[in-house]
Amino acid sequence: QVQLVESGGGLVQAGGSLRLSCAASGGTGSGYAMGWFRQALGQEREFVAAINRSGASTNYADSVKGRFTISRDNAKNTVYLQMNSLRPEDTAVYYCAARDGFFLRVTGEEYEYWGQGTQVTVSS
Repeated sequence: QVQLVESGGGLVQAGGSLRLSCAASGGTGSGYAMGWFRQALGQEREFVAAINRSGASTNYADSVKGRFTISRDNAKNTVYLQMNSLRPEDTAVYYCAARDGFFLRVTGEEYEYWGQGTQVTVSS
């Protein structure tokens, strides 16, 4: 069983930056492909970014391409989401997810483990 704990959320002005972290424990963090998803109030959860087990392959939602960067440190069992040029529409609860496998996926249903989420609020 893998436990995921997100941190790094908060309130930031439009144009600012935040870095989210997701620490994995209770399993082998390097043994999982990881993803970030978000859910805004009253909306469905949506894919943000994903990274494969080695870190060599990444994928991003069109809405965040060029602004967000996903990365991982397998020695620390941690995945990161660097968010730059933040916009008010990025406001949401951000969730880290892990799937048992090498390859990344962009649909939430393919992830077995989820964190509790961290709130990101971008003011205009």
